[in-house]
Amino acid sequence: MANIPHPDNSEIKVNCAVITVSDTRTPQTDKSGDLIQQFLRQAHHNIETYKILKDEPAEIQKCLTLLGKQSNLDTIVLNGGTGIAPRDTTYDAIEKLLEKTLPGFGEIFRFLSYQDIGSRAIASRAVAGVYQQKLIFSLPGSSNAVRLAMEKLILPELVHLVGQLHKKD
Repeated sequence: MANIPHPDNSEIKVNCAVITVSDTRTPQTDKSGDLIQQFLRQAHHNIETYKILKDEPAEIQKCLTLLGKQSNLDTIVLNGGTGIAPRDTTYDAIEKLLEKTLPGFGEIFRFLSYQDIGSRAIASRAVAGVYQQKLIFSLPGSSNAVRLAMEKLILPELVHLVGQLHKKD
């Protein structure tokens, strides 16, 4: 049985942005972006922004820079572009911006993925960290990967992590 962390205040509603990074997806075909939004809404969090961006590092960085300036935003969840194919540039674009990283997120995500998909999990560059007082999660674009990350890692810790970001000394 997995250890359950101490309970967080379920009254806290997190303001989120959902960004899909893809050269081919549209709002009608973005199953993973929709799934992230469904999970967040079911947990009573707010979706402040939803965008689909091309897998272009400059475009991703520009979007994060603009979102970083939004004082009402707590969390940005990206999906897509975390593999090693030439057009997978999300990790490369955001890792330069992250002020702090949460290595455990990627490590545990890959461990859990390994249990589902085997050794192909090593190709994932899923990452989490902090940028401009915002919690950032970058997930693979597959719906199974999104479901795994949301259910097992992000939603159980989202309120706690955002609370830590806003904690006064």
